[in-house]
Order: sequence, then C-alpha cells, then structure tokens
Amino acid sequence: MSTPRILLTGGTGWVGSALTRTLLARSCDTVLGVRSEAPLPLAGTRTARLGPLGASLQWPVELRDRQVVVHLAARVHVMNERAANPLQAFREANTVGTLQLARLAAQAGVRRFVFVSSVKVNGESTTAGEPFTANDVPAPQDPYGISKAEAETGLRQIGQETGMEVVIVRPPLVYGPGVKANFASLLRVLGRGVPLPLGLATNNRRSLVALDNLVDLLITCIDHPAAANQTFLVSDGEDLSTTALLRRMGQAMGRPARLLPVPPALLRWGAAAVGKRDVAQRLFGNLQVDITHTRETLGWTPPISVDEGLRRAAAGREQG
Repeated sequence: MSTPRILLTGGTGWVGSALTRTLLARSCDTVLGVRSEAPLPLAGTRTARLGPLGASLQWPVELRDRQVVVHLAARVHVMNERAANPLQAFREANTVGTLQLARLAAQAGVRRFVFVSSVKVNGESTTAGEPFTANDVPAPQDPYGISKAEAETGLRQIGQETGMEVVIVRPPLVYGPGVKANFASLLRVLGRGVPLPLGLATNNRRSLVALDNLVDLLITCIDHPAAANQTFLVSDGEDLSTTALLRRMGQAMGRPARLLPVPPALLRWGAAAVGKRDVAQRLFGNLQVDITHTRETLGWTPPISVDEGLRRAAAGREQG
C-alpha cells in the first residue's frame, strides 16, 4: 500500500513535531496546516495556511489532493486561564474548529480523519483495577475534556453522513524528550537530588504513554484498514504507582530518587488545606487505561518500554 498524502495540523507543537520528523524520515507526503506563515523548525516541511481554529477556518486550494488528515491542533490545558468563559474558548477551538475542519476535509475528498483527543473524555480518575476502556460512556469533567468529547460526537456524525473514515485516539499523560509542565519539574527535582515525601505512594496506578509510542500508534492509524471508525486508548502497557514512577525516573537519569516515607493520608490532608486537592489526586489517585482493543484491532504493541521512554525523556532534558 502506498503512503497516503497527509495534512497534519498541530505539526509545530511538541507531539506534532515528533510526528512530523517521523513522517519526513519515512518520506511521507505531508503538508503542515498552520495558523500563520511563521518559519517552521523542521527543514523540508511544506505548509498551508488554515487560519485559527474555529468556524472561520478555511481549506486552501493546495490541499485538494490530501487523503488523510491527522488533527493535533487544539486549545490545551491553560495554567493561568484568562478567558472569561473557558468552556466557550475550548469549544470554539476544539469542537467548532475540529468539526469545521472535518466538514471541509470531507468536501475535499479526504478519506480518513485521525483525531487526537484525550483520555479526559473518559474522566479524571479510575477505580483501582477498573481501567478506562474505549467503550465507556464519556464522563468529561473539565472544559478541555468536554470540548474534546463534543468534537468526537460531531466527528462520528460527519463520518456517518459523508462516508469519511474517522479514527479517534485518546492519550493519557505523554512524556518524552522536551516534555514540559509537571513531568519536566519532576525530572529537574530528581536530577538535583531533592528529597520528595512520596516513598509510600505505592497503592495507586497510572497509565502514561511515551512520545515515541504515541507517534507510532498515530502512524499506524493513518492507513491501517482496521482503524476505520474506531476509538483507541493508548499507553505504554505498564501502569505504575507514583513511587515506582519516581524511582524509575531516577534510574533513567542515573540519580536514585530520594523518597521519604510520609503517609499519603497526611499529604492528602495538607494538599486539601492549601486548596490543592487536584494535585493530591494526580499523585495518589488512579488513572488506568485498557489498551486491549488497540492491541487486538491493530495488532499494535508499544514499540518502546517505560524504562526506555524515561531514558529518552531524561536524555532530552539533559540536551535541552
């Protein structure tokens, strides 16, 4: 099977750049849909101006030959939200913009639309031993998750009406070279040998996905016949407690984690006292995903292990 001609949105972002590099290495005919004519970080890329995500998004004439859209562009989690109505802002970009792009793609003859959604469509946490599955009833709890869930519903409707194949991928937390936010902070703290009071956070389990594993799955979804009109969860295939994750992050950096045996109940109480219940939930709660459907439908296996993913993330930090 020949490689299809691809339009990739969000190709200059963190995940998108990794996907772009892999597509270029495989000589795939890929055009990046961008908001402006700003210089791109990767040599050899071609661009088409789509404009901002929203109802006014346009389909440039040079994209009339595209066969597959991989849609990564989105309004993501905002640490210091300034929008007067965050849900409306997320809906405009992630719901309205996605559905506008999908309608235009279907009109242009695109045969497959790969949408990178989020595990937040399933919810924020799981019960121990009861991971999320692709067939769960969506239960998003924040504006970002709600906007992604609404986009998924609209995409399936467009697919039914037009015959365009829709593929939905819901990643949990993604880590790898160049990772930002909380994961990067943990790498810095562990690298400096700072003690952390998380030596007893052993009873929870969380699913993560290495950047390279996510990229590999997205490339699989571009042309795998069985991916059509399916929803896939993705992870590294190994769930870790917070303590185990920190220890293995330390091993990846060659700096054993210094973890103090503080009872999680005490830390939860302290977090609640300062209004950080959400932080405590991420540290001590469960968020597991079941990738059985992904494995069996696509014959897919994560190509790298958790330890290799952490090693690459640590190496990327050291080079950055």
